[in-house]
Amino acid sequence: MLEAGMKAPEFTLQDKDGKEVSLSDFAGKKIIIYFYPKDDTPGCTTQACAFAGSYAEFKTLGAVVIGISKDSVASHQKFAEKYNLPFLLLADPEKIAIEAYDVWQEKKNYGKVSMGVVRTTYIIDEAGIIEKVMKNAKPDTNAQEILEYLK
Repeated sequence: MLEAGMKAPEFTLQDKDGKEVSLSDFAGKKIIIYFYPKDDTPGCTTQACAFAGSYAEFKTLGAVVIGISKDSVASHQKFAEKYNLPFLLLADPEKIAIEAYDVWQEKKNYGKVSMGVVRTTYIIDEAGIIEKVMKNAKPDTNAQEILEYLK
């Protein structure tokens, strides 16, 4: 797992409109990247809506919010439209950023072991260095915890 103080891995992924977005596009800004398992599932919807509800505060603090999952561009487009999500959603079906940020891990669910995205949030500083890692982030409190940390 990546840790605070490490250089954030660079990536280029497509957003919900198919436009390429790179981490380096946000150099000089505070970046919140949250990795989540799947669009339009209960926990992921709760987390996305919490970020959407706090989006104005994140913007006021000069922070960029990016959600990444292995869902497709089309899935992200539907998810963003359905819940009016104002921040970037990046599609990572090849798990480029997901693996670079070490969030593709073994998970246990009802005794069954499988591989999947472990809900994790990274705060990256203006110089591209990981400032904070929130492992196993809670969908309902993650956005608020980050806001409190940034203030």
